[in-house]
Amino acid sequence: MNDDYKRPDPDELLAGIKEEEQEQARSKLKIFLGYVAGVGKTYAMLEAAHQRLEEGIDVVVGYVETHGRKETESLLQGLEIIPRKPIEYRGTELTEMDLDTVLARRPKLVLVDELAHTNAPGSRHTKRYQDVEEILHAGIDVYTTVNIQHLESLKDVVQQITGITVRETIPDRLVDEAYEIELIDLPTDELLQRLREGKVYISDQVMRAMERFFRKGNLTALRELSLRRAADRVDNQMLDYMHTESIPGPWPAGERIMVCLSSHPMGERLIHTGRRLANDLKAEWYVLFVETPGHLHMPPENRARMERNNRLAEEMGAKVVNISGETVADTVLEFAHQHNVTKIIAGKRLRARWFELLRGSVIDQIIRGSGKIDVYIVSEGIEVPSKVLPKSLTPHRPLGRYLLSLGLVLLVTLMGLPLRNLFDPTNLVMLYLLGVVIAAVFLGRGPSILASIISVFAFDFFFVDPRLSFSVNDTQYLLTFIGLLLVGMIISNSAALLRDQVDALRRKDRQTQALQNLSKELTSAINLEEVLNTVIRNIGELFSREAVILLSEGGRLVDRVSSLVSKMSESDLAVADWVFKNGQPAGRGSDTLPASMIRYIPLITARGIVGVLGIKPANPEDFLSLDQRSLMSGFANLAALAIERALFAEKLAQTETMRNTEKLQTALLNSISHELRTPLASITGVLTSLSESEKAQQVSSKLDSATSLELIESATQQAQRLNRLVENLLDMTRLEAGAMRLKCEPADMKDLIQTVSGQSPNRFCDHPVKTNLPPDLPLILMDSVLIGQVISNLLDNACKYSPGGSAIEIIVRLKEDQIEVAIKDAGIGIPALDLERVFDKFYRVQRQNPVTGTGLGLSICRGIVEAHGGKIWAQNNPERGVTIIFTLPVQSQAAG
Repeated sequence: MNDDYKRPDPDELLAGIKEEEQEQARSKLKIFLGYVAGVGKTYAMLEAAHQRLEEGIDVVVGYVETHGRKETESLLQGLEIIPRKPIEYRGTELTEMDLDTVLARRPKLVLVDELAHTNAPGSRHTKRYQDVEEILHAGIDVYTTVNIQHLESLKDVVQQITGITVRETIPDRLVDEAYEIELIDLPTDELLQRLREGKVYISDQVMRAMERFFRKGNLTALRELSLRRAADRVDNQMLDYMHTESIPGPWPAGERIMVCLSSHPMGERLIHTGRRLANDLKAEWYVLFVETPGHLHMPPENRARMERNNRLAEEMGAKVVNISGETVADTVLEFAHQHNVTKIIAGKRLRARWFELLRGSVIDQIIRGSGKIDVYIVSEGIEVPSKVLPKSLTPHRPLGRYLLSLGLVLLVTLMGLPLRNLFDPTNLVMLYLLGVVIAAVFLGRGPSILASIISVFAFDFFFVDPRLSFSVNDTQYLLTFIGLLLVGMIISNSAALLRDQVDALRRKDRQTQALQNLSKELTSAINLEEVLNTVIRNIGELFSREAVILLSEGGRLVDRVSSLVSKMSESDLAVADWVFKNGQPAGRGSDTLPASMIRYIPLITARGIVGVLGIKPANPEDFLSLDQRSLMSGFANLAALAIERALFAEKLAQTETMRNTEKLQTALLNSISHELRTPLASITGVLTSLSESEKAQQVSSKLDSATSLELIESATQQAQRLNRLVENLLDMTRLEAGAMRLKCEPADMKDLIQTVSGQSPNRFCDHPVKTNLPPDLPLILMDSVLIGQVISNLLDNACKYSPGGSAIEIIVRLKEDQIEVAIKDAGIGIPALDLERVFDKFYRVQRQNPVTGTGLGLSICRGIVEAHGGKIWAQNNPERGVTIIFTLPVQSQAAG
């Protein structure tokens, strides 16, 4: 066996197979890539579409721009064309691809020309490539066209070649993730000939195009870029195949690239450079921004530029990292060593030499500490907008701080004047240093630097001979002046840096505290409404924004809770619905439907999207900063988890209710089916016997009178039993529905007990009922019918579980403000664990010889007694049997 052969790694093979399966399942993007307009991209795309149509594939034209070329227009015949969507903008009607119609039509393949096109204002997405991504997300294949100069990473290269800044670009990841790229190439001479013949532009635009962009040198360079990009794609595919099949070859060592980003305008160029280098080296790459305490006061335009650069880096496939550190160089090198970075790309700003000598150079510090890490320096060779002074060098507002610093120097001078004859002048320098420290701590860097400078002049003028002049007789004081100035400025910078660090810590602490408070409140929220209200309230308090949360109900989004002043329009609901379906932010501050005044954020958990959060500022010009967006993202994550938990709790409660209902229905069905069958069978048997007896009047087998009477009494008892069962069911239904109404009137408990125990003698025929009643019982305010039913049910229960012939005793006691009724039997007793449960619906003690019954009698007794304001319980007797006791208030105020 060849030693160079490498057995394939099973894990890698399995991963490759899974990746291929996913690739087969997902929708496919094919890009027809050209190096300039006119090479035939659209024509080639239409030809390929006709081939697919002949294969039976459902093909539609979403958007194709023919530019008046007849040969291209002829290829549109036979293809279904989705009508374009008109959009009104500043009195002009523009047309764009009708994305919603394409998604509703759901073809297998859709043609979308000019991928880098910028959509008209009012469209759902800012860029057409975002429309294409949504189509792909819906499972529809796409054919599209693009020129090489529209790739984001080549933007600055194209500018250097042609002198023209390309405004419409697409992320390189679209090309990287495309299923197939077809290079449409045409020799430059042939392209120029087509241009002269008017086959690219109309005649009045030809000369202008040839003078500015379509110069042969430009075309040759752009053609080379397109050929290289296509070759890189083929090379990537070859390497992937070699890796999957474990084909031996010279594998390059892994590289990691890091781009050091700042708020400087050249950050975009650095990202482009990092992307190209990472693409050439097939390397993983990072974009790092180090936030020092000085960045706390970053101007809004610089912060906005940072956010744009971060989004650009993410679109180009970089891992964007924002970390905090005291110094940029040390933090960059620490991150590089921790993440095994092999190459660092940094920008070199064009500054005066004296400025670098005074404040130092970050680039020099990175180079000195880089060690074996390669450092690539990109110089500031392009024109940038007018620079904004750092916050540390701009005047503080209000200017009163500077006046206060001057007043502080004046105060120190007045304090020192009485002491100039008592102390050596050099000792009075300490007073001025004290003033500089106070200015640095309370007024800021600028006022403290001013205080340092003025202190030198004041010390010279008032305390150094000759006084009241700026001349110096003793040259030794020059060293004192320099020391005072340097120490004052160092103290100023140190104090200002400390203030900035404290501000940074406070800001991060506020963010952490806000997340902790929200998490704590959400944890203590009991139901979904409390969760939603907690989120809305915290967003309003922390971000000063109106908010709305929409959840899915019945297949559509519903506004569950909102602090919006105005009601959401249909267009707002449409944007929220898009966010819910696609799982991506949209609306204000995004590239999708940016015209909306509300920013919508999907509430995503590991199990999917649970809802949509919308936030709206009171001031239309108020946009979330980078830190606020990060904090809002944390809020959204916590809210999503809490909402999911609350929804699960609701579903669990519903499931538990359904389970209890099913259990109740099953028990009811089983009990009724058994309890109804016995009396009905007895009654039917009696009636059948009597009927047959009447039919047999002429026969000697006719029943005698005693037997007939016995049968009638048996049927009567069974009918009464059946009546009690139905009454119990009706009473339980009324109790659970809250429909039972008490008709309370003063009644004598002694008469009630005697009446109940004396009715239907056959009912307790083998169980003598004994009563122990005190003679002086007061009248009780109660519903006599219902309390009589309680006593009756308890007597029935005692008869069921007592041996034949055993006595049942009713004992009544008067205790303070309540009357106690106890019914005692001599039965088999109740297990201690079941003493409480015997009052539950349909619960019956499990015994070897079960006793008939539905398990509703005691439950009804508890409901009636508690409705009167009393209590009921069961206890085992010391010898044998059970005593069930219930109490009623003597002065019951139960309402009827």
